[in-house]
Amino acid sequence: MTVVTELATKARAASRTIRTLPRTKKDEVLRAAAVALRNHSEEILAANEVDLVVDDDRLLLTPERIEGIAGGLEQVASLPDPVGEVIEGHTMYNGIHMTKRRVPIGVIGMVYEARPNVTVDAFGIAFKAGNAVLLRGSKTARNTNEALVALLRSVLAAHGLPEDAVSLLPSDDHSSVTELVTARGLVDLVIPRGGAGLINAVVTQATVPTIETGTGNCHVYVDATADPAKARDIVLNGKTRRVSVCNATETLLVSAFYAHTEELLRALVDAGVTLHGDGLPVESVPATEKDWAEEYLSMDLAVKIVRGVDEAIEHIARYSSGHTDAIVAQDADTIDTFVDGVDSAVVMVNASTAFTDGEQFGMGAEIGISTQKLHARGPMALPELTTTTWTLRGNGQTRD
Repeated sequence: MTVVTELATKARAASRTIRTLPRTKKDEVLRAAAVALRNHSEEILAANEVDLVVDDDRLLLTPERIEGIAGGLEQVASLPDPVGEVIEGHTMYNGIHMTKRRVPIGVIGMVYEARPNVTVDAFGIAFKAGNAVLLRGSKTARNTNEALVALLRSVLAAHGLPEDAVSLLPSDDHSSVTELVTARGLVDLVIPRGGAGLINAVVTQATVPTIETGTGNCHVYVDATADPAKARDIVLNGKTRRVSVCNATETLLVSAFYAHTEELLRALVDAGVTLHGDGLPVESVPATEKDWAEEYLSMDLAVKIVRGVDEAIEHIARYSSGHTDAIVAQDADTIDTFVDGVDSAVVMVNASTAFTDGEQFGMGAEIGISTQKLHARGPMALPELTTTTWTLRGNGQTRD
């Protein structure tokens, strides 16, 4: 038996206990885990410092970030428990009463890159939804992830619960990912979270069901009717707030009839953004076909001048990853055309793409942002980590 198979088997057993926990017990554990993170922040930061030999902001933990992670657990604890929620129900012609209710999925695998906050976020949401979770983080964050998972397991044990409700898989090579995504019968769902390469590798190799958390080639279309101050603030915030996240703006589409294009683009250049486009009124580099589909995750932005909302929608349909696409406009008909015509998980109207975030949506710490169209779409939180069961209650009825 391999390490992954052993951990998955233990997680399977643990999931049978976790699925029946009352909300009070789950919330108690989540709040205790938040306290433990704060109390042991120095040990976590020390482990994180070892990992920081790689220059990657996504790896970095600070006291403020640890506080944010702890706060995320407390927010999840404060949310309604989805388990047991009755979605629909009715009484059949013969008196049998039918209900469809939410139940835990079982064992969930997470494959993710760099960000150690995902380690805690994934545990918190999976646990609140009654699931066990197998975590496969990146090798670059191994020491931080080990410290975090050890802490979470100790909290579970202190509350009389199986530690194997959360486990960290080996990250030395890719074999643990392959074993996880092919562990049918032990693992019920795998969620990849990271760059396009990681997501594609998981989705194409998996025999376990997966939810694709796609990359974020997010667009902002600035219409001719856009308020110039709002357009500037929305585009700058979406692009420069934090470039390494999937909700960062990566492509700007500007109406050819917008009167403040040069002013908008100048503000981006002054902020240190490199523009990729043709025929722009400020400094830029020529755009290639690759630029339109690129998730830069850097201070780069693809810019295209379009004839109006219809051309913007066509461009988005061709190049968007289906994550988040936004319009800045004042004209109601133009806004409605954009909202109806753009097929993305999230469509923003006069707001920054940076708001596509589970915590911002009031969901607590999200487990990822789905760009697929089955089961879950957009930020995924507690309801998306449940499935459903039909329960039929009769009184001796039989079928002819």
